[in-house]
Amino acid sequence: MATVTPTVAIREDSFDVSTTDSYQLCLEMGKERFRFCVVEPHPRRCVWLEDYTFPTLLTENPLLPSLRTIYQNHPILQSSYWKSIQVSVNSPSFTLVPSSLFRKEYAAQYLQLMRGNPLSSSEHALAYAHKKEDFQAVFSVDNALTDWLSATYPLQQITLVHQSSTLIQATSLTDSVLNSDQKLSLNFEDESVTVIYRKGGEFRFCNRFAYKNATDLVYYILYVINELKTEPKELQVILFGEITPFAEIYTALEQFLPNIRFGSTPPGLQLTPAFDELPEHRYFSLYGNTLIE
Repeated sequence: MATVTPTVAIREDSFDVSTTDSYQLCLEMGKERFRFCVVEPHPRRCVWLEDYTFPTLLTENPLLPSLRTIYQNHPILQSSYWKSIQVSVNSPSFTLVPSSLFRKEYAAQYLQLMRGNPLSSSEHALAYAHKKEDFQAVFSVDNALTDWLSATYPLQQITLVHQSSTLIQATSLTDSVLNSDQKLSLNFEDESVTVIYRKGGEFRFCNRFAYKNATDLVYYILYVINELKTEPKELQVILFGEITPFAEIYTALEQFLPNIRFGSTPPGLQLTPAFDELPEHRYFSLYGNTLIE
């Protein structure tokens, strides 16, 4: 396979690649994208970030072949020793189950109810406990991916979660420093958005919607707001991910949501001067990996 080069690559010059055992490695993986960052735990400080996108026309499932190519000659990803490794899966296959109702042996069935079809033989269900909110985030992951991770980092304990869990953890911190009683966080991918709602600091809603254009997006957001029995003017709306002030979807949302703003890095995470030109809101879900325990 041809060399895969990052669309974004940031490295703090002072970072010593021989000291990875003192750093946290955070990976975010999706069908068409791979991102990672390296974080100094104390203080929490991001020193390296790379972002890769894969052309889906080349192969039906480009992730693993692309990962192998990226890792083959990478200066730090092949390191077997890290203080901790957190991996988030970016996919539409997840659901949230109250802890009081959750049974580990039924994890695949919870996903089947959400998806409308059973898990295939090439995937399995995992769960991550959100103890503060008292629910389990259940998601599916490809067997081949977990096998590859185990083979790549055989000496490490890897914490594997869904991307929604990183967003839930990170927005819990950002919401706590905002004055508004009701907060709606929107994290954008290329054609999907994850919506998280809190009222009075209490987690109330999380879902992910696919959309094709700005009209679809506005419809879904307004529908969610109506179902939550609130009004756009009552909400502080914070934007994260793949969105800019010049995007059509931003212009469309701005017409209906009067209190809209772009988010920033989760509180407590520092970015080195090498990150100065990177919008803070863009890699919010990846930064959220640093909060997974």
